[in-house]
Amino acid sequence: MSVHEDAIAIRDDMIRLRRQVHAEPEIGLDLPRTQERVLTALDGLPLEVSLGEGLSSVTAVLRANRPGPVVLLRADMDALPVQERTGLGYASRVEGVMHACGHDLHTAMLVGAAHVLAARRDALPGDVIFMFQPGEEGWDGSAAMIAEGVLDAAGKRPDAAYALHVFAAAVPHGSFTARPGTTMAASDGLEVTVVGSGGHGARPHRANDPIPVICEIVTALQTLVTRQSDIFDPVVLTVGSLHAGTRRNVIPDTARFEATLRTFSAPAKARIKDAAITLAESIARAHGLRAEVTYVDGYPMTVNDPQETAFVAGTIGEVLGEHRFHQLAAPLPGSEDFSRVLQRIPGAFVLLGAGDGTADNHSPLAEFDDSVLPDGAAVLAELALRRGRGVPA
Repeated sequence: MSVHEDAIAIRDDMIRLRRQVHAEPEIGLDLPRTQERVLTALDGLPLEVSLGEGLSSVTAVLRANRPGPVVLLRADMDALPVQERTGLGYASRVEGVMHACGHDLHTAMLVGAAHVLAARRDALPGDVIFMFQPGEEGWDGSAAMIAEGVLDAAGKRPDAAYALHVFAAAVPHGSFTARPGTTMAASDGLEVTVVGSGGHGARPHRANDPIPVICEIVTALQTLVTRQSDIFDPVVLTVGSLHAGTRRNVIPDTARFEATLRTFSAPAKARIKDAAITLAESIARAHGLRAEVTYVDGYPMTVNDPQETAFVAGTIGEVLGEHRFHQLAAPLPGSEDFSRVLQRIPGAFVLLGAGDGTADNHSPLAEFDDSVLPDGAAVLAELALRRGRGVPA
């Protein structure tokens, strides 16, 4: 049987695991139920398993019978603070928590790949590290696992690293896509508190009102992006949280907002970081107030190695057919902490269409199709099996 046929043979097991994980989603770095389900699903395989100390991670190493390149395969396992509204029979049973980004599929596919590869251990050209990661959704679980030694789990650094991510609407169903170079944006945070002095709403001249000042900063930031950023090296700025005051007739002491800044190159990030901080401080100062500004460095850009990306494209074409892979035309403005692995190890982050396009990732209505599980598991397994042949020059 082919690897793809092996993956199809365990389809029901992957579906069962995916739906169990989906029904009991967990947020952040502490995923005890998910971790236990993964361990149960891997039980009996010839793996060297270790658990995280500061997070509910699972690292499993499959040893080859001969020396060769080490390959790391990663799946993230955490959910989002979203109230599910899909009406599925296996919908989340946890109030306010949902696998709205498809990490339950990633988990099931990587477990499937572990089973397929364990059955073909004699054919492995080198060791495989299976990285089951919590905390991708803003918790930087990848950095935590790297700090705890996931990249050294096999005794030597991986020669290549790969991850799949499903999309409910952004990618056509059943299609795989990737691109060389920058694939997803860096995502940073901007936190601004304007400090004034409160007073009565009837006598604003006797107070230092921070609200119109913070509104001016928010508006000016939008102009800053359009006037100081190269349209071919864009910046995406979104103010997602703004708070001030308690009553309509009370001028508050402070007003605060939080924003995200997404960039696709190091120069663009450095430029907007300096400009945004200067702008906020200067506008507040011009009004006789003070701005406390914090810039929070978040996930870096996700950058695919060109040779590894070509290797992925060729593997998918041979395993599933050339029509199943399409090169991604432009980077995506989302961000991903697998970027931290790709900063250290050449590899590729690959997208897979798994929905009908009606609701996108992170939506309470997002639905993902179980039928893609064997394809995803087969591609991950084939990447590990074929990597020993090298990558295109």
